[in-house]
Formats: sequence, C-alpha cells, structure tokens
Amino acid sequence: MTTPAAHRPPLAAGWLAQAPAILSPAQRHWLFRPGALTAGLRQVGQVRLRVLAEYADGAPPDEARAMRIAPGSPVWIREVLMSVNGVDSVPARSLTPLTASHGAWQGMRRLLTRPLADMLYHDSTVIRSPFACRLLASPVPFYATARDVLPPAGRALQAGRIWARRSVFWRQGQPLLVAECFLPGFWELVADQPVPPLVPHQRTPR
Repeated sequence: MTTPAAHRPPLAAGWLAQAPAILSPAQRHWLFRPGALTAGLRQVGQVRLRVLAEYADGAPPDEARAMRIAPGSPVWIREVLMSVNGVDSVPARSLTPLTASHGAWQGMRRLLTRPLADMLYHDSTVIRSPFACRLLASPVPFYATARDVLPPAGRALQAGRIWARRSVFWRQGQPLLVAECFLPGFWELVADQPVPPLVPHQRTPR
C-alpha cells in the first residue's frame, strides 16, 4: 500500500529517496529495512539503549522541511545511542513539534531507556513515510550526534563515512521525525551475516 502524498516528506538537500549504487547489499538492507529497527538489531545481538540528551530547541531547516513545519519552530528532541553486544552501533535522533510532545506524541517524553518502537508499532493509525538516506555531513544536525559518540582516534575520518536514514511518522496529523545511522562497529558485527531480501514498504508499520 502506498503512502499518501501528504505523508511523503520533501527531500532536503543531500537526502536520497533511493539507495545509491555505491552502497553494499548490507547497507541497502539496513538503511531501507521497514519495521522496528530495534527488532532487527536484536536478531544481531543484545541491544542496550542509552539516552544521550532530551531537550527543547528550534527546528533546524533540514529537519523542519521533512516535518513540513517552519524552520525555528519549537520542537522536542531526543537523542539516544543503541549498542549491540556491547558495541556502540546506532545513534538515533527523533524530534516532534513541542506542542505534539504534550499531545499526539506525548509518549516520547516517557520512554526513558525504552526504544521508540514501544510507542510506534502498537497503533494502527500511525503512518510512516518512505525512507530517505544520505552520507552524513556537518550541515546536518544529526552529524554532530554521530560524530561525538565515535572514539576520538580516527573520529574525523570515520565521521565522514557514516550513512544515515530517516523517515517521518504521522499520528493525528502530527509529525515525528526519526533519524538513525550506523557506526563502523555495527558493520563489523554484521559482516558475516547473510543479507535477507527487503520487503516492500508498508503504509502502516508492522
């Protein structure tokens, strides 16, 4: 089932609607894998989540465009880091309009160390946009989050090689932007695992 046009976020500069040819099969799989990411990570190993920050701020233009809100609009931001088998693997950044964090997406403020999936995948009214991906670079707000969790040795080099994905969830007409990226240690964990075929994107998460 296709996603309604109203829930297809406009692409900000640098974000791609399709996987570029330079990606490996494993990168294509994880960057465009539908469903709950934490469920997929648990198939790789033991997942632990650490909250890096939660705060109110103005929406950066790159992210405001994806959510169809005005740049600088008040938003609530949550940044976390997921490790797999003790290896820092997936930083994630989610944000929603500040009013929505007290309304349609108020559960976001009560997650503590639980993943967003606990809130997103038990409501059939939630609609998810198609994914977009990109190689992270400094103009993207998420870049700093990913860079800062890398080991200091070789940080500058590794930070320029991180691929990220993002999509927008909609509930009661309110957006929740979720971005995730995969650190070098994660690709080492899955290097020897078979890459399953991707299933079609679903209009509502399963």
